[in-house]
Amino acid sequence: MSKKTTPADKREFYLAAFNRFEESLNGETASPFHQIRRQAIDSFAVSGFPSGRDEAWRHTNVTAVTRAEFALAPKSAASIGVDTTPFSFPGFDGIQLVFINGQYSQQASTLRELPDGVRVTSLATALIEEPGLVDAHLGRHASYEGPGFAALNTAFVTDGAFVHIPKGGRLEIPIHLLYLSAATSAPTVSFPRTLIVVEDGAAGFVAETYAGLQPDGADGEYLTDAVTEIVAGDGSELHHCKIQQEGDRAFHAGALHVTEGLDCAFTSHNVIVGGQLVRNDTTTLLEGEGIESTLNGVFLGGDESRIDNHTTIEHARPNCVSHELYKGILGGHSQAVFSGRIHVHQVAQKTNAYQSNQNLLLSDDAEITSKPQLEIYADDVKCSHGSTTGQLDAEAIFYLRSRGISERQAITILTRAFADEIVDSIPNEAVRLRVGELVADKLSALLGQRGSE
Repeated sequence: MSKKTTPADKREFYLAAFNRFEESLNGETASPFHQIRRQAIDSFAVSGFPSGRDEAWRHTNVTAVTRAEFALAPKSAASIGVDTTPFSFPGFDGIQLVFINGQYSQQASTLRELPDGVRVTSLATALIEEPGLVDAHLGRHASYEGPGFAALNTAFVTDGAFVHIPKGGRLEIPIHLLYLSAATSAPTVSFPRTLIVVEDGAAGFVAETYAGLQPDGADGEYLTDAVTEIVAGDGSELHHCKIQQEGDRAFHAGALHVTEGLDCAFTSHNVIVGGQLVRNDTTTLLEGEGIESTLNGVFLGGDESRIDNHTTIEHARPNCVSHELYKGILGGHSQAVFSGRIHVHQVAQKTNAYQSNQNLLLSDDAEITSKPQLEIYADDVKCSHGSTTGQLDAEAIFYLRSRGISERQAITILTRAFADEIVDSIPNEAVRLRVGELVADKLSALLGQRGSE
């Protein structure tokens, strides 16, 4: 039975948009993936958008998104000339694929020769040239059932990035996937999709950046509804970095699902420095023994922004290790949520899992809700979690000031040191330096807000 719709639900708006979208696909409606599209839109028709009645969304108010009518962002924007310098990494010696409103822009991208068997291309191209490989994974890992934004992404996706590193391939060239939203005077939505398949014994580094072509959002609000699926094979090694620097009036709903195989090593670096409302859902499924999985995150919010991070680590096999450290810095009237769940299945004996959330509040009006959770069904495990929220150490500030450092400089030094534990863990130097600059710029803005209070 379908849910009863409300005037603010907007389900009918998106169902009508899907019908028009489907008519534009012509022969593509016969493809195997389009059947998944249909299942996803059917799921959305039943569940709609999440609300406070849904436990996983109880602290995330998405009313501003669900009340608006976001038109599909025009595909024609992918052909416009764009300066990607503000969103690139100086000194980055790798491949950069650029997408505008979710559509691949060849003229803005930078390609390099790749080893045999490695594919770094647009998803639309991969669906034509390697349909078997793509269909085996696309839409098969990230769930689109239940309330949420992943169903809409799956229903409307036509393009995005495809990265495939074959068995035993050690890709030394870093990859940057740059997703840009061209905001207009009317609200628009884009649906970027990323599929990364790293086969047995393979290794690589992939960074994703999400940003607005008008970083201050002056020309209109937009919604980025993004989904990334990662498949890490047995014995593989992958570093993944997501940088979110959307415009000040932007809404960002992101889902990352990682399936990890035997003895693989996966590390995620999640960096958030922009957006009016940000919701990230990260799920890692440890499907083999001997896995080492790491989730790192740092988020900075100010003004009236809202940043919510929800993570789930599924320990489904024995003898695995997971590390999770998320840090938040909030100023102004910003709000944030960290909800981290470690689920140790009954079969997952010898699990070693650690989770920590640490937060700094630079304003009396900033708020964070922190919910670290352990759900353990095995008896031979080592698991711990913790959460701390507070302001800067007054004694540390006093110590620095006694050495001739101004109060603002002292606060900057301490907050930057707090964030750098995450920033310094990014292995690629060009990406690490750029992320450090973004964090420093955001901290400067937050401290400016603090000074004006």
